[in-house]
Amino acid sequence: MSTASQMLKEIREIPEAVARLLDRSGAAIATAAAEARALSPAFVATVARGSSDHAATYLKYACELTLGLPVASIGPSVASIYHAPLRLAGGVCVVISQSGKSPDIVEMARAATADGALTVALTNDPASPLAGAAGRVIDIAAGPELSVAATKTFVTSAVAALALVAEWAGDAPLLAGIHALPGALGRAARADWGALTDRLAAAESVFTLGRGPGFAMSGEAALKLKETCRIHAETYSSAEVLHGPVSIVGQGFP
Repeated sequence: MSTASQMLKEIREIPEAVARLLDRSGAAIATAAAEARALSPAFVATVARGSSDHAATYLKYACELTLGLPVASIGPSVASIYHAPLRLAGGVCVVISQSGKSPDIVEMARAATADGALTVALTNDPASPLAGAAGRVIDIAAGPELSVAATKTFVTSAVAALALVAEWAGDAPLLAGIHALPGALGRAARADWGALTDRLAAAESVFTLGRGPGFAMSGEAALKLKETCRIHAETYSSAEVLHGPVSIVGQGFP
């Protein structure tokens, strides 16, 4: 009898985790969105690394497409290593960290708050140092994540970010779609992905492609292939891949 890996167990917990996020953190999301709406900022900034940065990329496209606000990613080392002040007053700064403990992420959040930005932390630990450095905290409510590769914390970070944008915009159809996600995610978790295994079994290198919000998911897919399958995977915009990278694509290149 086969035994499911810890990672697979946590993937199968994603629908429940998203339902828990929407139930437990709905009020915090609505409050942060109301403050952002009242502030009427000219820009949004994001601070994150790794999987959290892919969730931030998803937020970027959701925000730009839904709210018409430009979003810029800030490298955490601007504050933690270079100690360079940034003019963030009057803006919204969304900081995403699953643990909420990364020193450079916390330092950038602290600097943004001190400069007068509305800082919103998305974290799986509402008692973390990041939560203490931010003006508003949204608990992504994923529960303990023990597998080496982030799964449910990535998804709940992305959903929390999208819910923040939907509440901010007052977009009722988008909010309805978000609340239907647990069922859709449950069907995805039960789907047979075996055909993908066959395509990747002998692969040494892979391109993952996406555009707009899908580019964030493409980046996370590449990271997961590296972490779990030891495959050299690189993500590109489906528009940019034609400008150079496509030249190494040959017969059977996935």
